[in-house]
Amino acid sequence: MTPLHWKIWLLSSMGIFLDGFDLFIISIALPLIIAQFSPSPVMTGAIAAAAVLGSVFGAAFGGKLTDMWGRKAIYIIDLVFFLLFSVMTALSWDIFSLIAFRFLLGIGIGADYPICASYVSEFMPAKKRGRMLIGAFSFQAVGMFTAALIGLGILYLFPYAFSWRLMLIAGCVPAVIILLFRLGVPESPRWNIEHGRIKNAVLVVKQMSPEDGDEIDALVAKEGEYYEAVTKKEKKGYSALFSPKYFRRTVFAAVPWFCMDIATYGVGIFTPILIGVMAGSGDGLNVIAQDFFETENTVILDVFLIAGFMLNILFIERLGRIRLQIAGLIGMAAGLLILMATSFTSSGLPFVFLGFMIFNLMMNAGPNATTFIIPAEVFPTRIRATAHGFCAATGKAGAVLGLFLLPVLKADVGVTITLLLVAGVCIIGLVVTVIFGFETKGRSLEEIDAGAFPDII
Repeated sequence: MTPLHWKIWLLSSMGIFLDGFDLFIISIALPLIIAQFSPSPVMTGAIAAAAVLGSVFGAAFGGKLTDMWGRKAIYIIDLVFFLLFSVMTALSWDIFSLIAFRFLLGIGIGADYPICASYVSEFMPAKKRGRMLIGAFSFQAVGMFTAALIGLGILYLFPYAFSWRLMLIAGCVPAVIILLFRLGVPESPRWNIEHGRIKNAVLVVKQMSPEDGDEIDALVAKEGEYYEAVTKKEKKGYSALFSPKYFRRTVFAAVPWFCMDIATYGVGIFTPILIGVMAGSGDGLNVIAQDFFETENTVILDVFLIAGFMLNILFIERLGRIRLQIAGLIGMAAGLLILMATSFTSSGLPFVFLGFMIFNLMMNAGPNATTFIIPAEVFPTRIRATAHGFCAATGKAGAVLGLFLLPVLKADVGVTITLLLVAGVCIIGLVVTVIFGFETKGRSLEEIDAGAFPDII
Protein backbone atom coordinates (compact mmCIF):
# COMPACT_ATOMS: atom_id res chain seq x y z
CA MET A 1 0.00 0.00 0.00
CA THR A 2 1.72 3.14 -1.29
CA PRO A 3 0.63 6.79 -0.90
CA LEU A 4 -1.03 6.52 -4.33
CA HIS A 5 -3.10 3.54 -3.16
CA TRP A 6 -4.26 5.50 -0.13
CA LYS A 7 -5.00 8.64 -2.14
CA ILE A 8 -7.24 6.75 -4.57
CA TRP A 9 -8.92 4.91 -1.73
CA LEU A 10 -9.57 8.09 0.27
CA LEU A 11 -10.92 10.13 -2.66
CA SER A 12 -13.19 7.25 -3.67
CA SER A 13 -14.30 6.90 -0.05
CA MET A 14 -15.15 10.58 0.16
CA GLY A 15 -17.26 10.29 -2.98
CA ILE A 16 -19.29 7.59 -1.23
CA PHE A 17 -19.40 9.85 1.85
CA LEU A 18 -21.06 12.57 -0.21
CA ASP A 19 -23.49 10.07 -1.66
CA GLY A 20 -24.52 8.86 1.81
CA PHE A 21 -24.73 12.41 3.09
CA ASP A 22 -26.90 13.78 0.34
CA LEU A 23 -29.18 10.78 -0.11
CA PHE A 24 -29.99 10.75 3.62
CA ILE A 25 -29.96 14.46 4.52
CA ILE A 26 -33.38 14.56 2.86
CA SER A 27 -34.74 12.44 5.73
CA ILE A 28 -33.86 15.27 8.16
CA ALA A 29 -35.09 17.99 5.82
CA LEU A 30 -38.30 16.22 4.82
CA PRO A 31 -40.45 17.16 7.87
CA LEU A 32 -39.63 20.84 7.27
CA ILE A 33 -40.33 20.50 3.54
CA ILE A 34 -43.67 18.85 4.36
CA ALA A 35 -44.48 21.69 6.76
CA GLN A 36 -43.72 24.33 4.11
CA PHE A 37 -45.27 22.74 0.99
CA SER A 38 -47.90 20.34 2.48
CA PRO A 39 -47.39 17.61 -0.16
CA SER A 40 -49.66 14.58 -0.50
CA PRO A 41 -48.26 11.14 0.48
CA VAL A 42 -47.51 10.50 -3.21
CA MET A 43 -45.59 13.78 -3.57
CA THR A 44 -43.79 13.13 -0.27
CA GLY A 45 -42.60 9.82 -1.69
CA ALA A 46 -41.57 11.57 -4.91
CA ILE A 47 -39.45 14.13 -3.01
CA ALA A 48 -37.73 11.37 -1.05
CA ALA A 49 -37.24 9.17 -4.13
CA ALA A 50 -36.16 11.81 -6.67
CA ALA A 51 -32.40 11.66 -6.02
CA VAL A 52 -32.46 7.88 -5.81
CA LEU A 53 -34.36 7.68 -9.10
CA GLY A 54 -31.72 9.92 -10.64
CA SER A 55 -29.03 7.62 -9.27
CA VAL A 56 -30.59 4.74 -11.25
CA PHE A 57 -29.77 6.58 -14.48
CA GLY A 58 -26.46 7.87 -13.14
CA ALA A 59 -25.29 4.38 -12.21
CA ALA A 60 -26.51 2.73 -15.41
CA PHE A 61 -25.13 5.27 -17.87
CA GLY A 62 -22.19 6.36 -15.71
CA GLY A 63 -20.94 2.77 -15.52
CA LYS A 64 -21.12 2.35 -19.29
CA LEU A 65 -19.37 5.67 -19.90
CA THR A 66 -16.72 4.77 -17.33
CA ASP A 67 -15.81 1.67 -19.32
CA MET A 68 -15.82 3.66 -22.58
CA TRP A 69 -14.13 6.94 -21.61
CA GLY A 70 -12.09 5.87 -18.61
CA ARG A 71 -12.47 5.97 -14.86
CA LYS A 72 -10.90 9.40 -14.36
CA ALA A 73 -13.07 11.39 -16.79
CA ILE A 74 -16.34 10.32 -15.17
CA TYR A 75 -14.69 10.60 -11.73
CA ILE A 76 -14.51 14.37 -12.34
CA ILE A 77 -17.73 14.92 -14.28
CA ASP A 78 -20.02 13.28 -11.74
CA LEU A 79 -18.69 15.45 -8.90
CA VAL A 80 -19.29 18.61 -10.94
CA PHE A 81 -22.86 17.39 -11.43
CA PHE A 82 -23.16 16.86 -7.70
CA LEU A 83 -21.96 20.37 -6.86
CA LEU A 84 -24.17 22.14 -9.38
CA PHE A 85 -27.41 20.50 -8.38
CA SER A 86 -26.72 20.55 -4.65
CA VAL A 87 -26.86 24.33 -4.97
CA MET A 88 -29.97 24.21 -7.14
CA THR A 89 -31.90 21.98 -4.73
CA ALA A 90 -31.33 24.51 -1.95
CA LEU A 91 -32.74 27.22 -4.22
CA SER A 92 -35.88 25.28 -5.18
CA TRP A 93 -39.04 27.44 -5.26
CA ASP A 94 -41.70 24.71 -5.17
CA ILE A 95 -42.19 20.95 -4.91
CA PHE A 96 -41.73 20.34 -8.63
CA SER A 97 -38.44 22.24 -8.92
CA LEU A 98 -37.17 20.45 -5.81
CA ILE A 99 -38.03 17.05 -7.29
CA ALA A 100 -36.40 17.97 -10.63
CA PHE A 101 -33.15 19.20 -9.06
CA ARG A 102 -32.98 16.23 -6.65
CA PHE A 103 -33.36 13.93 -9.65
CA LEU A 104 -30.46 15.61 -11.49
CA LEU A 105 -28.37 15.56 -8.32
CA GLY A 106 -29.02 11.82 -8.14
CA ILE A 107 -27.45 11.30 -11.56
CA GLY A 108 -24.13 12.51 -10.16
CA ILE A 109 -24.57 10.41 -7.03
CA GLY A 110 -25.36 7.24 -8.99
CA ALA A 111 -22.38 7.58 -11.33
CA ASP A 112 -20.02 7.58 -8.36
CA TYR A 113 -20.86 3.98 -7.40
CA PRO A 114 -19.38 2.15 -10.45
CA ILE A 115 -16.48 4.60 -10.74
CA CYS A 116 -15.34 4.30 -7.13
CA ALA A 117 -15.89 0.54 -7.03
CA SER A 118 -13.87 0.07 -10.23
CA TYR A 119 -11.06 2.36 -9.08
CA VAL A 120 -10.66 0.69 -5.70
CA SER A 121 -11.00 -2.91 -6.93
CA GLU A 122 -8.53 -2.37 -9.79
CA PHE A 123 -5.86 -0.71 -7.65
CA MET A 124 -5.98 -2.79 -4.46
CA PRO A 125 -4.05 -6.04 -3.75
CA ALA A 126 -6.24 -9.18 -3.85
CA LYS A 127 -5.83 -10.01 -0.14
CA LYS A 128 -6.87 -6.50 0.90
CA ARG A 129 -9.37 -5.77 -1.86
CA GLY A 130 -12.49 -6.74 0.10
CA ARG A 131 -11.57 -4.73 3.16
CA MET A 132 -10.54 -1.70 1.13
CA LEU A 133 -13.79 -1.81 -0.88
CA ILE A 134 -15.85 -2.05 2.30
CA GLY A 135 -13.67 0.57 3.96
CA ALA A 136 -14.52 2.91 1.08
CA PHE A 137 -18.20 2.04 1.07
CA SER A 138 -18.43 2.39 4.86
CA PHE A 139 -18.08 6.13 4.32
CA GLN A 140 -21.70 5.99 3.20
CA ALA A 141 -22.60 5.36 6.86
CA VAL A 142 -20.20 8.13 7.92
CA GLY A 143 -22.01 10.41 5.47
CA MET A 144 -25.39 9.40 6.85
CA PHE A 145 -24.20 9.96 10.43
CA THR A 146 -22.71 13.32 9.47
CA ALA A 147 -25.98 14.26 7.76
CA ALA A 148 -27.84 13.52 10.98
CA LEU A 149 -25.34 15.56 13.05
CA ILE A 150 -25.38 18.52 10.68
CA GLY A 151 -29.16 18.36 10.45
CA LEU A 152 -29.33 18.40 14.23
CA GLY A 153 -26.88 21.31 14.42
CA ILE A 154 -28.81 23.35 11.86
CA LEU A 155 -32.09 22.71 13.68
CA TYR A 156 -30.45 23.85 16.93
CA LEU A 157 -28.84 27.00 15.46
CA PHE A 158 -31.56 27.88 12.95
CA PRO A 159 -34.92 26.57 14.23
CA TYR A 160 -36.84 27.91 11.25
CA ALA A 161 -38.95 26.40 8.47
CA PHE A 162 -36.40 27.38 5.78
CA SER A 163 -33.58 25.43 7.47
CA TRP A 164 -34.05 22.51 5.05
CA ARG A 165 -32.30 24.67 2.43
CA LEU A 166 -29.18 24.93 4.59
CA MET A 167 -29.21 21.14 5.06
CA LEU A 168 -29.39 20.44 1.31
CA ILE A 169 -26.51 22.77 0.44
CA ALA A 170 -24.22 21.67 3.28
CA GLY A 171 -22.45 18.96 1.25
CA CYS A 172 -20.96 21.46 -1.22
CA VAL A 173 -17.96 22.44 0.91
CA PRO A 174 -16.34 18.97 1.11
CA ALA A 175 -17.34 18.33 -2.52
CA VAL A 176 -15.21 21.25 -3.76
CA ILE A 177 -12.17 19.96 -1.84
CA ILE A 178 -12.62 16.42 -3.14
CA LEU A 179 -13.00 17.66 -6.72
CA LEU A 180 -9.70 19.55 -6.57
CA PHE A 181 -7.81 16.48 -5.34
CA ARG A 182 -9.46 14.16 -7.86
CA LEU A 183 -7.93 16.19 -10.70
CA GLY A 184 -4.53 14.66 -9.85
CA VAL A 185 -5.60 11.00 -9.78
CA PRO A 186 -4.18 8.74 -12.55
CA GLU A 187 -6.22 6.47 -14.80
CA SER A 188 -6.62 2.81 -13.82
CA PRO A 189 -3.76 0.67 -15.20
CA ARG A 190 -6.18 -2.15 -16.00
CA TRP A 191 -8.37 0.22 -18.03
CA ASN A 192 -5.28 1.54 -19.83
CA ILE A 193 -4.23 -2.02 -20.69
CA GLU A 194 -7.74 -2.90 -21.85
CA HIS A 195 -7.60 0.02 -24.30
CA GLY A 196 -4.07 -0.64 -25.56
CA ARG A 197 -2.41 2.18 -23.60
CA ILE A 198 0.41 0.02 -22.29
CA LYS A 199 2.88 2.86 -21.67
CA ASN A 200 0.35 4.76 -19.60
CA ALA A 201 -0.37 1.63 -17.57
CA VAL A 202 3.35 1.07 -16.94
CA LEU A 203 3.80 4.65 -15.71
CA VAL A 204 0.96 4.30 -13.21
CA VAL A 205 2.09 0.91 -11.91
CA LYS A 206 5.64 2.20 -11.49
CA GLN A 207 4.28 4.98 -9.25
CA MET A 208 2.99 2.25 -6.95
CA SER A 209 6.04 -0.01 -7.20
CA PRO A 210 9.04 1.99 -8.49
CA GLU A 211 11.61 -0.61 -7.44
CA ASP A 212 10.29 -3.27 -9.86
CA GLY A 213 10.67 -1.37 -13.14
CA ASP A 214 11.82 -4.08 -15.60
CA GLU A 215 9.49 -6.72 -14.22
CA ILE A 216 6.57 -4.32 -14.46
CA ASP A 217 7.33 -3.57 -18.13
CA ALA A 218 7.25 -7.27 -18.98
CA LEU A 219 4.21 -8.09 -16.87
CA VAL A 220 2.07 -5.22 -18.14
CA ALA A 221 2.96 -6.04 -21.75
CA LYS A 222 1.89 -9.65 -21.16
CA GLU A 223 -1.37 -8.49 -19.59
CA GLY A 224 -1.95 -6.28 -22.63
CA GLU A 225 -1.62 -9.27 -24.96
CA TYR A 226 -4.06 -11.25 -22.80
CA TYR A 227 -6.69 -8.50 -22.74
CA GLU A 228 -6.34 -7.89 -26.47
CA ALA A 229 -6.94 -11.59 -27.20
CA VAL A 230 -9.94 -11.80 -24.87
CA THR A 231 -11.47 -8.50 -25.95
CA LYS A 232 -11.66 -9.63 -29.58
CA LYS A 233 -13.67 -12.73 -28.62
CA GLU A 234 -16.17 -11.47 -26.07
CA LYS A 235 -19.11 -9.09 -26.07
CA LYS A 236 -18.99 -5.81 -24.22
CA GLY A 237 -21.72 -3.68 -22.71
CA TYR A 238 -25.06 -4.71 -21.26
CA SER A 239 -25.58 -7.65 -23.62
CA ALA A 240 -22.53 -9.36 -22.06
CA LEU A 241 -24.20 -9.32 -18.64
CA PHE A 242 -26.89 -11.70 -19.88
CA SER A 243 -24.64 -14.00 -21.89
CA PRO A 244 -24.34 -17.62 -20.65
CA LYS A 245 -20.95 -16.87 -19.05
CA TYR A 246 -22.14 -13.96 -16.91
CA PHE A 247 -25.89 -14.53 -16.40
CA ARG A 248 -25.46 -16.25 -13.03
CA ARG A 249 -23.13 -13.50 -11.87
CA THR A 250 -25.59 -10.82 -12.96
CA VAL A 251 -28.47 -12.38 -11.02
CA PHE A 252 -26.24 -12.93 -7.98
CA ALA A 253 -24.95 -9.35 -8.03
CA ALA A 254 -28.15 -7.49 -8.96
CA VAL A 255 -31.20 -9.15 -7.39
CA PRO A 256 -30.09 -9.15 -3.70
CA TRP A 257 -29.04 -5.51 -4.12
CA PHE A 258 -32.53 -4.71 -5.45
CA CYS A 259 -34.19 -6.46 -2.50
CA MET A 260 -31.83 -4.98 0.07
CA ASP A 261 -32.27 -1.40 -1.17
CA ILE A 262 -36.06 -1.62 -0.93
CA ALA A 263 -35.53 -2.09 2.81
CA THR A 264 -32.44 0.12 3.20
CA TYR A 265 -33.92 3.22 1.63
CA GLY A 266 -37.59 2.57 2.36
CA VAL A 267 -36.83 2.27 6.08
CA GLY A 268 -33.65 4.40 6.24
CA ILE A 269 -34.94 7.60 4.63
CA PHE A 270 -38.07 7.54 6.78
CA THR A 271 -36.32 6.53 10.02
CA PRO A 272 -36.97 9.89 11.74
CA ILE A 273 -40.63 9.84 10.72
CA LEU A 274 -41.05 6.17 11.71
CA ILE A 275 -39.52 6.91 15.10
CA GLY A 276 -42.03 9.69 15.60
CA VAL A 277 -44.97 7.50 14.55
CA MET A 278 -43.93 4.32 16.40
CA ALA A 279 -42.40 5.79 19.55
CA GLY A 280 -44.89 8.59 19.91
CA SER A 281 -42.68 10.50 22.35
CA GLY A 282 -42.70 13.61 20.22
CA ASP A 283 -46.50 13.91 20.04
CA GLY A 284 -47.85 17.40 20.56
CA LEU A 285 -44.62 19.18 19.62
CA ASN A 286 -44.36 21.83 16.90
CA VAL A 287 -42.70 20.83 13.63
CA ILE A 288 -39.19 22.05 14.62
CA ALA A 289 -39.26 20.38 18.03
CA GLN A 290 -40.71 17.19 16.51
CA ASP A 291 -38.00 17.09 13.84
CA PHE A 292 -35.33 17.71 16.50
CA PHE A 293 -36.68 14.82 18.61
CA GLU A 294 -36.75 12.43 15.64
CA THR A 295 -33.31 13.49 14.38
CA GLU A 296 -31.76 13.24 17.84
CA ASN A 297 -32.81 9.60 18.07
CA THR A 298 -31.75 8.94 14.48
CA VAL A 299 -28.21 10.14 15.30
CA ILE A 300 -27.97 7.49 18.02
CA LEU A 301 -29.25 4.76 15.70
CA ASP A 302 -26.86 5.79 12.91
CA VAL A 303 -23.95 4.78 15.16
CA PHE A 304 -25.00 1.18 14.50
CA LEU A 305 -24.64 1.75 10.76
CA ILE A 306 -20.95 2.54 11.31
CA ALA A 307 -20.60 -0.38 13.75
CA GLY A 308 -22.04 -2.70 11.09
CA PHE A 309 -19.42 -1.64 8.56
CA MET A 310 -16.70 -2.13 11.17
CA LEU A 311 -17.90 -5.71 11.69
CA ASN A 312 -17.85 -6.29 7.95
CA ILE A 313 -14.31 -4.94 7.59
CA LEU A 314 -13.23 -7.25 10.43
CA PHE A 315 -14.81 -10.42 9.00
CA ILE A 316 -15.00 -9.91 5.21
CA GLU A 317 -11.68 -11.66 4.49
CA ARG A 318 -12.28 -14.32 7.18
CA LEU A 319 -15.87 -15.40 6.60
CA GLY A 320 -16.20 -14.26 3.00
CA ARG A 321 -18.87 -12.32 1.15
CA ILE A 322 -21.62 -14.95 1.01
CA ARG A 323 -21.84 -15.87 4.68
CA LEU A 324 -21.97 -12.22 5.70
CA GLN A 325 -24.65 -11.43 3.12
CA ILE A 326 -26.82 -14.33 4.31
CA ALA A 327 -26.41 -13.41 7.99
CA GLY A 328 -27.12 -9.76 7.25
CA LEU A 329 -30.35 -10.41 5.34
CA ILE A 330 -31.59 -12.64 8.16
CA GLY A 331 -30.73 -9.91 10.68
CA MET A 332 -32.51 -7.22 8.65
CA ALA A 333 -35.67 -9.32 8.51
CA ALA A 334 -35.44 -9.97 12.26
CA GLY A 335 -35.03 -6.26 13.02
CA LEU A 336 -38.09 -5.43 10.90
CA LEU A 337 -40.16 -8.08 12.65
CA ILE A 338 -39.18 -6.59 16.03
CA LEU A 339 -40.26 -3.17 14.78
CA MET A 340 -43.51 -4.71 13.60
CA ALA A 341 -44.07 -6.19 17.07
CA THR A 342 -44.05 -2.73 18.66
CA SER A 343 -47.64 -2.30 17.54
CA PHE A 344 -48.59 -5.16 19.90
CA THR A 345 -46.77 -3.85 22.96
CA SER A 346 -46.86 -0.78 25.13
CA SER A 347 -43.05 -0.74 25.49
CA GLY A 348 -42.75 1.96 22.82
CA LEU A 349 -39.33 3.52 22.34
CA PRO A 350 -37.15 0.67 23.73
CA PHE A 351 -38.59 -1.86 21.24
CA VAL A 352 -38.32 0.64 18.41
CA PHE A 353 -34.67 1.20 19.27
CA LEU A 354 -33.95 -2.52 19.46
CA GLY A 355 -35.49 -3.16 16.05
CA PHE A 356 -33.64 -0.30 14.37
CA MET A 357 -30.35 -1.25 16.09
CA ILE A 358 -30.51 -4.81 14.75
CA PHE A 359 -31.66 -3.66 11.32
CA ASN A 360 -28.90 -1.04 10.94
CA LEU A 361 -26.14 -3.22 12.37
CA MET A 362 -26.89 -6.33 10.29
CA MET A 363 -27.63 -4.37 7.13
CA ASN A 364 -24.14 -2.86 7.05
CA ALA A 365 -22.41 -5.94 8.44
CA GLY A 366 -23.96 -7.86 5.56
CA PRO A 367 -25.71 -6.97 2.30
CA ASN A 368 -25.29 -3.20 2.18
CA ALA A 369 -21.53 -3.83 2.14
CA THR A 370 -21.33 -7.11 0.21
CA THR A 371 -23.64 -6.06 -2.63
CA PHE A 372 -21.24 -3.18 -3.31
CA ILE A 373 -18.24 -5.54 -3.40
CA ILE A 374 -19.63 -8.41 -5.45
CA PRO A 375 -20.14 -6.74 -8.89
CA ALA A 376 -16.72 -5.08 -8.58
CA GLU A 377 -15.14 -8.53 -8.25
CA VAL A 378 -17.14 -11.02 -10.32
CA PHE A 379 -16.98 -9.14 -13.64
CA PRO A 380 -13.85 -8.49 -15.76
CA THR A 381 -12.24 -5.10 -16.41
CA ARG A 382 -13.80 -4.67 -19.87
CA ILE A 383 -17.34 -4.62 -18.40
CA ARG A 384 -16.65 -4.03 -14.68
CA ALA A 385 -18.01 -0.47 -14.44
CA THR A 386 -20.88 -1.28 -16.79
CA ALA A 387 -21.82 -4.29 -14.65
CA HIS A 388 -21.42 -2.43 -11.38
CA GLY A 389 -23.46 0.44 -12.77
CA PHE A 390 -26.21 -1.96 -13.88
CA CYS A 391 -26.30 -3.66 -10.47
CA ALA A 392 -26.23 -0.33 -8.63
CA ALA A 393 -29.03 0.93 -10.89
CA THR A 394 -31.03 -2.21 -10.15
CA GLY A 395 -30.49 -1.62 -6.44
CA LYS A 396 -31.50 2.00 -6.72
CA ALA A 397 -34.64 0.96 -8.64
CA GLY A 398 -35.51 -1.07 -5.55
CA ALA A 399 -34.75 1.99 -3.44
CA VAL A 400 -37.12 4.11 -5.53
CA LEU A 401 -39.81 1.46 -5.12
CA GLY A 402 -39.31 1.44 -1.34
CA LEU A 403 -39.22 5.22 -1.04
CA PHE A 404 -42.26 5.78 -3.20
CA LEU A 405 -44.41 2.99 -1.78
CA LEU A 406 -43.60 3.26 1.93
CA PRO A 407 -45.54 6.52 2.58
CA VAL A 408 -48.44 5.20 0.49
CA LEU A 409 -48.48 1.77 2.18
CA LYS A 410 -48.11 3.36 5.62
CA ALA A 411 -51.17 5.49 4.90
CA ASP A 412 -53.22 2.64 3.37
CA VAL A 413 -52.37 -0.50 5.39
CA GLY A 414 -50.43 0.84 8.38
CA VAL A 415 -46.86 0.56 9.59
CA THR A 416 -47.19 -3.06 10.81
CA ILE A 417 -48.15 -4.62 7.45
CA THR A 418 -45.67 -2.38 5.61
CA LEU A 419 -42.76 -3.63 7.75
CA LEU A 420 -43.89 -7.25 7.29
CA LEU A 421 -43.82 -6.82 3.49
CA VAL A 422 -40.34 -5.29 3.61
CA ALA A 423 -39.09 -8.21 5.77
CA GLY A 424 -40.44 -10.59 3.11
CA VAL A 425 -38.40 -8.79 0.45
CA CYS A 426 -35.24 -9.36 2.54
CA ILE A 427 -36.01 -13.10 2.58
CA ILE A 428 -36.27 -13.10 -1.23
CA GLY A 429 -32.77 -11.57 -1.41
CA LEU A 430 -31.56 -14.29 0.97
CA VAL A 431 -32.96 -17.10 -1.22
CA VAL A 432 -31.34 -15.66 -4.38
CA THR A 433 -27.99 -15.37 -2.58
CA VAL A 434 -28.12 -19.02 -1.50
CA ILE A 435 -29.06 -20.28 -4.98
CA PHE A 436 -26.80 -18.13 -7.17
CA GLY A 437 -23.96 -17.08 -4.85
CA PHE A 438 -20.29 -18.06 -5.04
CA GLU A 439 -17.32 -16.92 -2.98
CA THR A 440 -14.56 -14.59 -4.28
CA LYS A 441 -12.58 -14.16 -1.05
CA GLY A 442 -8.80 -14.17 -1.59
CA ARG A 443 -8.97 -14.58 -5.40
CA SER A 444 -7.33 -12.21 -7.87
CA LEU A 445 -9.58 -10.44 -10.38
CA GLU A 446 -8.01 -12.51 -13.15
CA GLU A 447 -8.77 -15.79 -11.33
CA ILE A 448 -12.36 -14.73 -10.80
CA ASP A 449 -12.69 -13.73 -14.46
CA ALA A 450 -11.46 -17.18 -15.51
CA GLY A 451 -13.91 -18.89 -13.15
CA ALA A 452 -11.13 -20.34 -10.97
CA PHE A 453 -13.06 -20.42 -7.69
CA PRO A 454 -15.15 -22.93 -5.76
CA ASP A 455 -18.82 -22.49 -4.95
CA ILE A 456 -18.80 -21.82 -1.19
CA ILE A 457 -22.12 -21.13 0.47
